Amino acid sequence: MKTVVSAMDFGTSKLVALVAEANGRERCDIIGAGTALYDGYLDGQWNAPSELNNAINNAIHEAEEQAKVRIRDINIGVPGDFCTVRAVEAKVDLQGADPHVTIKDIDELFERATQALGEVRGQIIHRSPAWFMVDDGEKTLEPMNARGYELRAMISFVIADQFFIDDVRARFKKLDINVTGCFSTPTGQAMLFIPDAERDRTAVLVDIGYLTTEVMTVEGDALTYLKTIPMGGGHISADLAYGLDINIDSAETIKRAYVYGLSAGQTTFDAPDKTGATKTFEREEVEKILEARTEEICEAIADAIRESGVKLSNWSNIYLTGGGLAINRGGKDYLSAKLERPVRELPRKAVKLSSPAYSSALGLLDLVVDTVAGNRSASGGLSGFFRNLFGG
Repeated sequence: MKTVVSAMDFGTSKLVALVAEANGRERCDIIGAGTALYDGYLDGQWNAPSELNNAINNAIHEAEEQAKVRIRDINIGVPGDFCTVRAVEAKVDLQGADPHVTIKDIDELFERATQALGEVRGQIIHRSPAWFMVDDGEKTLEPMNARGYELRAMISFVIADQFFIDDVRARFKKLDINVTGCFSTPTGQAMLFIPDAERDRTAVLVDIGYLTTEVMTVEGDALTYLKTIPMGGGHISADLAYGLDINIDSAETIKRAYVYGLSAGQTTFDAPDKTGATKTFEREEVEKILEARTEEICEAIADAIRESGVKLSNWSNIYLTGGGLAINRGGKDYLSAKLERPVRELPRKAVKLSSPAYSSALGLLDLVVDTVAGNRSASGGLSGFFRNLFGG
């Protein structure tokens, strides 16, 4: 039986509304997609709150037109700027003459982790395991029936800002649309695009957007760290606009065309100045301005990874996505050189909306469909058995 689900991703420069037809986890087809540019958010606040309702309506209308359905219920993605992540370790003793892990033990483990978390400001929207361990055995995500005397786990909690949830619900209510679920967009993105085996070794996902950069560490089925840096591709464009004395649209065009690497790309860039006259800029002039800000963003990313306290092994991978740098030729290699570690692009998971600029929207949709379907495929992460525990 097909199920129609709708979701909206709140990026820092655009809204993306998606409508999909899901047939369990066997197939999911995007039948409608709507985008709307807007002024986004920074530091947990809307930059132009009075214009947000119109942008939401435009994205919804476009998705409805394509899907030929009326959206009455929607799931919203909570972006990293409105989320905090806290990872808590907990343990329980296994009981009985033949002690082994049961559903009751896992329930109690999650309860103890929640108690250890204490009072939170906001709403817990996800509880996910980074790992389970019985006695001093190996880390696993499938502890059921394992024999031993003690079960330990690291449980990650994603806590959404209450202001964001309340504000967005109220805005959709004015459109006569019911918000049926709130999901962590960074969680969905990491679970969809980073393979299980790599998450088991701990991975890093860097999403450089227009106004912010999200740095997250991922282990098992959980985010174990999330930091939002208040810089992104838009700041690169703004620096170009100021330094070259051109308008922001021209600066964005140059920024997108720029190729990182000493011997690559254009040697000159043409753009109208503020009087409308076309000017030609040498690569060296553009590079001096553009790469100064890019380097600052890369340094902030490196600082965030260090601050996470997560120890990355030689087999831990770093992935880059988002429209701020990943769409530039050579951008991945530039970040790799600054971090002194290999950096990979995310694998493509869809024919539609395959640009890195849409990875957060696709990750959100996957998490929504996954929750509706009640389980995940082998490449997806959470098993159906634990779905009721891990939230969504």
